[in-house]
Amino acid sequence: MRTGAKKSKGKQFVSRCTVIATVLAIVFIVCFGQLANLQLLNGREMAEAATAGRTLKVPVHGMRGKILDTNGAVLAQSVERYTIIGDPKAAQEYDPICSTQITDNCTQTKKQGGKTLGVVGAARVARMAAPILGMDPMELGGKLAGSGRYVVLKKDVEPAAKRKLDKLGLGGIVYGELSQNRVYSDGTLMGAFLGGVDDKANGASGMEQVQNAALAGADGYKIYQQGNNGVEIPGTLTDSKAARNGSDVKLTIDADVDWFVKKVLTEGKAQYHADWAIACVIDTRTHQIIALDDSDEIQAGSDQAKLNVSRAVSETFEPGSIGKTFSMAGLLQHGVHQMTDQFQVPDRLDKNNQVFTDSDSHPLSNWTLAGILQQSSNVGMVMASDNYKDQDRYDMLTKFGIGQPTGLNLPGESRGTLTNPNAWDKRTRDTILFGQGYSTNILQITNAIASIADGGIYRKPSIVASTQDADGHVTEMPQDEGTRILDPNVDSQLLNAMESAAEEYHRTAGIDGYRIAGKSGTAQVAGPSGALDGIVGDFTGILPADNPRFVVTVAMKNPQGMFGGLTSGTLFKQIGEFLMQKYEVPASTPRNNAIPVSW
Repeated sequence: MRTGAKKSKGKQFVSRCTVIATVLAIVFIVCFGQLANLQLLNGREMAEAATAGRTLKVPVHGMRGKILDTNGAVLAQSVERYTIIGDPKAAQEYDPICSTQITDNCTQTKKQGGKTLGVVGAARVARMAAPILGMDPMELGGKLAGSGRYVVLKKDVEPAAKRKLDKLGLGGIVYGELSQNRVYSDGTLMGAFLGGVDDKANGASGMEQVQNAALAGADGYKIYQQGNNGVEIPGTLTDSKAARNGSDVKLTIDADVDWFVKKVLTEGKAQYHADWAIACVIDTRTHQIIALDDSDEIQAGSDQAKLNVSRAVSETFEPGSIGKTFSMAGLLQHGVHQMTDQFQVPDRLDKNNQVFTDSDSHPLSNWTLAGILQQSSNVGMVMASDNYKDQDRYDMLTKFGIGQPTGLNLPGESRGTLTNPNAWDKRTRDTILFGQGYSTNILQITNAIASIADGGIYRKPSIVASTQDADGHVTEMPQDEGTRILDPNVDSQLLNAMESAAEEYHRTAGIDGYRIAGKSGTAQVAGPSGALDGIVGDFTGILPADNPRFVVTVAMKNPQGMFGGLTSGTLFKQIGEFLMQKYEVPASTPRNNAIPVSW
């Protein structure tokens, strides 16, 4: 029995060994078959899949160009910033390996002579990165505890902070993507005029929008394989396209002048309790805009700057008595009158069942045509224009650019309103003579007066001087050659009469040592109810009158003191004094050729 039992147990052992051997053989065959399948049949596909998993197409951003003033001072520029990205899956699996560079951010076992820090995964990553990013560790840990492989942790991070993150050895877990932040150097200076950019760094408003084609760069890319630490594996770059930076745009604006203009407008608005104040300065030699600003407090690049347009560009109004300058030009150019022609002018005139009055009561006065302009007589203008055809009135205004596009194509710019003579009624045809019945903007007025200062030649104004691409190639913007709209003799007479008109406001608008040719204006404007219960007071002047260099125009809405020469004229005076000093303009020669204003 004992022998039989032994034999039975022996058979069982052999049977079990056979089964185990069979199972092992089957496992071996399966594993060998799978290995052969992977290496011989699917190995290439697996390798390609692994390579594809490591291969990235990384964008390389082109920097947006700068906006500069005429002297090269930076008004807007893009600075290097980073968007910090986290990989939640990698963060949750984070179990750092110690290194000599990172001794306090890893876990060391006691066998290695270190201590166990205990906290690993997303919580550990958050504790390491939060102080550098200026974030709460709990908030950062919450973002890294989510699902997926990509989450934005923080935007607009400065390069110094990004370099500190790189030293943590968290490549592939927390890393930075290069971006750019648009910064503006002077706060509210030309705020809405400069405008702003959208979240893709494209121009959204203002000059950023107008010059977007030049300013915007073009992004490139790099295609390479990434290692476990998130960095590029050397020698794996397969394709790339270089980014192209945008061009710098240089404006004709002088930031120093514009800063002073802004200051004067802001203080003037407060002094006269006006609704707003705007101003424009043009170089009469080139018709380049030196300053263009308003009293609005809008930060360049802000949401407000992106949603609004520059008041100095968009505001339209009747020019008031400044418009008499253009009517005088037409009377002379079409041979209707000379500046020395004599008139007896009352302060009230009934014509075609229409009543016209002067702003101040006065007895019957013996004035020349030059005297009518000096005294800013509405009645005198109507009397002198009996033989001045409606079509000629309209044509002269359009030649001066009134009611016409300036060619600047600025966002929000309006050409104003100037209807065709066929639409004029009996009153409008005469109110046109003294700057009522049509509307314009401060750019048109200033450039029209600059045409008188330029010897009777109209040129389109300009505000962009040049562009310079990333390779340093400079493209100068072409200057308008201009069109003669007034004969030289006519222009000389008009300039002479404007100088006499400006002398009426020497106390408020005069500049010691310099002769000025100018004109004031006051016009009714519609208020919130639509009724003509508002006032725009404006003043424009050429200085120096004997050697024109600049035209300055200032306008205010509802200033206390009302009349343009007494309100806006004082702001003109401050701006003019600054220009004469800054540009060291020689003092004027004495005046000795004034056309008589009375007889």
